Amino acid sequence: MKIEGKDYRTIWFENNVVKIIDQTKLPHQFIVKDLKIVKDAINSIKTMEVRGAPLIGATAAYGLVLAIIEKNDQSFLKKSAEKLINSRPTAINLKWAVNRMMHKLSGVNSNKILEIALNEANTICEEDIKFCENIGINGLKIIEEIYNKKKDIVNILTHCNAGWLATINWGTATSPIYYAHKKGIPVHVWVDETRPRNQGANLTSYELNEEGIKNTIIADNTGGILMQRGEVDMCIVGTDRTLANGDVCNKVGTYLKALAAHDNNIPFYVALPSSTIDWNLKNYKDIPIEERNSQELSHMEGIDEKGNIQKIQIYPKKSKAMNLAFDVTPAKYVSGLITEKGICDASPEGLKKLFK
Repeated sequence: MKIEGKDYRTIWFENNVVKIIDQTKLPHQFIVKDLKIVKDAINSIKTMEVRGAPLIGATAAYGLVLAIIEKNDQSFLKKSAEKLINSRPTAINLKWAVNRMMHKLSGVNSNKILEIALNEANTICEEDIKFCENIGINGLKIIEEIYNKKKDIVNILTHCNAGWLATINWGTATSPIYYAHKKGIPVHVWVDETRPRNQGANLTSYELNEEGIKNTIIADNTGGILMQRGEVDMCIVGTDRTLANGDVCNKVGTYLKALAAHDNNIPFYVALPSSTIDWNLKNYKDIPIEERNSQELSHMEGIDEKGNIQKIQIYPKKSKAMNLAFDVTPAKYVSGLITEKGICDASPEGLKKLFK
């Protein structure tokens, strides 16, 4: 996808260094950062320089490549894998990617281990791009159906950032939107601000602007009244972990949007690659919900009149804050899951039909 007219991916390997777009600096600064050792990869995940389930997984995969370059030792590789998995708990892609890499690398003592690792990390990225492209093609059908009935602009509400900045390219929730735009279907996106880190305002709106797609940032609590007014035709969000029964774990606030959509008979879709499906966890209550630093709530960052990025405190100093990063939307509120293999019901039967 494009930034200032130039094509980019979110992550790539060049001259024994992993290159990432530092997303903590967007939208005010565009900085490409070098990850040189495995600790850099771990910190980039922890600090959310990279974020979004598929991109976190890819970063972890390249992190193991860096570990091999740093110290070609099986014990060091195993410890690095454990640290990468523990860097963020909720997104299943992280563990999936590390386990996939270690399946290829464990016990390999030949001088080809670096080549094997790099090939596998590259494959993970290429697969994700293809998955996201297919999600876009499959999800386009839903937008087309709405447009063919409405014959007017299709208004789509999304939450957080499930765009190309959260993947390698195209995105999950945004991919159908990009395909619709390229096909000439008029679309407009309601972008939830997504407090406290403002991934919607800072990232989703930013990338939609770069692609020339009309969008409007709204406060997180505005979606409900827009639905009541008939100004939302569909909702589409991403997911960090989807259970085999169709329950969806995504950025906190997703559940409330699903409830509002259900109450107003508005379709609520979730877009995901199969790497985000947790086939083993049976109960959503067992999903580890990340609780982040309360300063993400009590402080806000922005650019001042002189162009300097400033952080300010917005809460009383004595006030306490809780910062849960994710919530779970039960399958009964999900109209369908848009995957690389097609669209299915959010149910065990629906998922099994696509992924036999």
